[in-house]
Amino acid sequence: MVRVGDKAPGFDLPALIGGVRQRFRLEEQRGTNLVLAFYPSNWEPVSTAQFTEYQVERERLQASDAEVVGISVDSIMNTTAWEREIGPFDFPLCSDFWPHGEVCRHYGVLRSEGPGSGASERAIAIVDKGGNIAFTSEYGVSKVPDIEELFESLRALRAA
Repeated sequence: MVRVGDKAPGFDLPALIGGVRQRFRLEEQRGTNLVLAFYPSNWEPVSTAQFTEYQVERERLQASDAEVVGISVDSIMNTTAWEREIGPFDFPLCSDFWPHGEVCRHYGVLRSEGPGSGASERAIAIVDKGGNIAFTSEYGVSKVPDIEELFESLRALRAA
C-alpha cells in the first residue's frame, strides 16, 4: 500500500456524484483532504454499512475539511444501480473498472491472487490538501472501518 508521506498517485475515473455520472480527477481536488475509501464490491452488506455511515456523517466529515471518495473495481453501471438502491450519496463513488483495477494497483490494494482476486482490499488512504498521503490502513473485507479512527486521523492532520 502507498505510504504516509508519498505523493498520492493521480487518477481520473468515472464517478457518480449525487447520482449523476461525472469524471473524478484527483488532481482537481487540491485544497481538500480526501478520504479514499477502497472497497471490494458493491452489494455487500459491509460496503453498504460503510458508505451509509459516511453519508450519515457527511456534515461531520465536511467540518473536518474532508470529503469521502469511494473506489471499487465494479463497473459504473453496477455502481449506479447500487447507489440507486441504497443512496443517494453526496460524495463520489468511483469505478476503477477499466483498465481493471489500475488505480487500486497503484495504491497497493488490488488483490492479485486467492479468493477475491481482482477486487480491492477494504482500505483507507487520506490524501492531504497538498496531494500527499497522510494516513493509510487496511481493514479486511468483512470489517467496516472505524469512523472514529478516521476522525482522529483527520484531527491530527488539521493540527499539523
